[in-house]
Amino acid sequence: MKGYRISVIRHGMTEANENGIYIGKTDLPLSPKGAADLAAKMDEFDYPSVHRVYTSPLLRCRETADILFPETEIVPVDDFRELDLGEFEGKTVDELLKRDDYKAWLKGGKDVRPPKGESLEEMTARTYTGLHNVIMDMMESGLTHCALITHAGIISNMLAGFGLPKYSPSQINTEPGGGFDILVTAQMWLNSQSFEILGYCPYDRIDDMNE
Repeated sequence: MKGYRISVIRHGMTEANENGIYIGKTDLPLSPKGAADLAAKMDEFDYPSVHRVYTSPLLRCRETADILFPETEIVPVDDFRELDLGEFEGKTVDELLKRDDYKAWLKGGKDVRPPKGESLEEMTARTYTGLHNVIMDMMESGLTHCALITHAGIISNMLAGFGLPKYSPSQINTEPGGGFDILVTAQMWLNSQSFEILGYCPYDRIDDMNE
């Protein structure tokens, strides 16, 4: 049965990431260091050749796609935007620790949301919609390997929610410019809304491994 591979990759760093500031829907570009780090990763590792790159609509993801896959078609998908953090946007942990609503949010629960923000349950639902549309698009277009550039929160919850073997979101960590390859078949997705987690992306250089 035909398989469809997706390389799911986290965007590069922004200045907010570097300074420990929460950003979700805030549309920041990559920082100079973030862009340079991605270029360095391309020198150190092998990124796959893909037929199409789906991205979060946010600038930091589109800029990451331009750096990592400069010759490849880029298709923004709104459902892969980061969690809307509401009143927590643009604040540091130290600032937020003074707030009871932040402490309550940290205790968890998929239906708990930041003030004027979005819950994990809502984010997971739209992530499923986005992934379903991407998989259907790949199948209809005959594309067997594509990339998806999105956010750390989207990646951890998507792999925990739909990936096999099963992991909790806290076990799935992605560095900027890094991520995972997943493999899905029509039968797996349509019957059980699941995919197989294959391993890390990008890949170690074969030449380096043989030295």
